[in-house]
Amino acid sequence: MTREKGIIYIARIISAIFSPFYLALVGLILLFTLSYLSVLPLGYRLRVLGVVFGFTIVLPTILIRLYRRYQGWSPFELSFRHRRLVPYIITIGCYMTCTWFIQRIGIFHFVSSILLSALIIQILCAAVNLWWKISTHSAAIGGVAGALVAFAEKFMFNPVWWLCLVLVVAGVLGSARIILRQHTPAQVVGGFGLGCVSAFLGVFFL
Repeated sequence: MTREKGIIYIARIISAIFSPFYLALVGLILLFTLSYLSVLPLGYRLRVLGVVFGFTIVLPTILIRLYRRYQGWSPFELSFRHRRLVPYIITIGCYMTCTWFIQRIGIFHFVSSILLSALIIQILCAAVNLWWKISTHSAAIGGVAGALVAFAEKFMFNPVWWLCLVLVVAGVLGSARIILRQHTPAQVVGGFGLGCVSAFLGVFFL
């Protein structure tokens, strides 16, 4: 394996690990770890995380993969801007269903605020994608950063170390997307900014 191929291989692994589907789940894990919700029974927290995992990761992944195979496209071909609309619609539908279900069972407001923020980010990315290919990977990690700052303000804790970690991941992830030629630097920065601002406002005000 040449050095160039090795870098591309690593970039693909990073992109897969930090999939935008993980936004809501990561946000909830941080909430259950850093806030007063950490006192909730472990079984209860795991059930909530399981519901979110199923609706926001497993279900959209399966449906998008089935759609891609039906169209006969490779993962790279699906990444073209004009082919991303249906995957966005699938993801938005899954997030809406998850948010409705979570609200129906009467879970804490902060949990639904994370889901609503993630849903808003998905909708905004889909809207921007109609005329410009924004990075949803960067929007997702930006959403984690924004939500972290918002929760730090609400619960009065110091987010510096967590925020530094998120920013490092954002830099590595953005570089990976550029290396794979999936996005330009502007699309990566734009995605991070959109996700960060949307999540901060969503968590802080919803």
